[in-house]
Amino acid sequence: MPRSCKFPAVCIAIARKITVFETFISIVLTLIIFVSPNHISLASQEFGTIRVPAEWEPQEAIWIQWPGRYEKVYETAFARMSIVISSYQKLHILYHDDNIRDQAEGAISAAGGDPGTDNIHWHRIPNNSAWMRDNGPVYVIRNGEMRIQNWQFNAWGGAFGADIPYREDNRVPEAVGKLLDMPVDQVDIVHERGNLEFNGIDSVILNWSTIGDPNRNTGYTRAQAEEDMQTRFGVERVVFIEGIPEGDRTRGHVDGIARFINTDTVVVPKCTATSLCQPGDGKDSLVYDNAAASISSAGFTVIREPIEGIAHFGGNQFDTDYINWIVGNGFVIVVGFDKPETDSAARRRIQGYFPGRDIHVVEMLGSWNAGGGAHCHTNDQPADSTINNHP
Repeated sequence: MPRSCKFPAVCIAIARKITVFETFISIVLTLIIFVSPNHISLASQEFGTIRVPAEWEPQEAIWIQWPGRYEKVYETAFARMSIVISSYQKLHILYHDDNIRDQAEGAISAAGGDPGTDNIHWHRIPNNSAWMRDNGPVYVIRNGEMRIQNWQFNAWGGAFGADIPYREDNRVPEAVGKLLDMPVDQVDIVHERGNLEFNGIDSVILNWSTIGDPNRNTGYTRAQAEEDMQTRFGVERVVFIEGIPEGDRTRGHVDGIARFINTDTVVVPKCTATSLCQPGDGKDSLVYDNAAASISSAGFTVIREPIEGIAHFGGNQFDTDYINWIVGNGFVIVVGFDKPETDSAARRRIQGYFPGRDIHVVEMLGSWNAGGGAHCHTNDQPADSTINNHP
């Protein structure tokens, strides 16, 4: 109220109305600020403006990093995968130097393919390994624009040795963003794309044993991880599984444990009497059974994919786990274990998971012996059509 007022009661009433009006204006201005294009609120980012397309949605391309001198055992499998992929869609191949490109072209030719086909695009970009799923871009649609997220990469928390180089791998998302003229958002959390499984709508599955590894993220909590998943990817359901299959030095990437085949259905391995892991063994069987239970409790239908054989390579033996597939435009590439009976049975089952797509089984025992398969080696780029269309 003014210091001097002839009619105090009237002045008090006016002052109250002014206060209410000012409060109303303040609220309106705050809302305008938080929904303006240059100042998007956290809640809007979490749920309204970010989406990660599912792998089965249309793709612009698939990317790989060609194996270098220490990973030559994968080269034949890479050549066969390259022939399949380039028969359906664009394939981008990163090579470290001209010598590696020459070897790559020779391998594709020897496998019966054409390294000069229009669908294969070559890029000389320094890299350290042939596992582009883990160090490569994470593509997201944010506010109607395709973007790349660059999560930090430190060679799986040093699980394969402190002398394993990774700094060039860690820069690959920046290089890809520059090639594509696509914005790149830095994420200061160590994590690999192979531990993220999306249904394309509202959910992500990941293994807490991986992202919670103190050699990746010291002091990182499960609550922080859940918030980061929601904020970075716009998902509502964050499903954590936990546990590490024996010998898995990635600490249990989800793409070897649980895979979406549609928005509501997830495939999880199941140990059998003919597998290396045994039902009720308290080891791998427990990891898979617990994962299936957690995913089912989250509201998804779970299909158990039987492990029906044991493969041998390089003096090691391992289960014939076929779920590390890569889905592309009209096809699926499945890890082959050079076991015709189990390979054929897996092909039939996976055809049922992805009707209408061609199923290609590519033997890659060398890759599996090193810790991964077709999905681990590849990195899929969603098509621009997924920006406005989704499941």
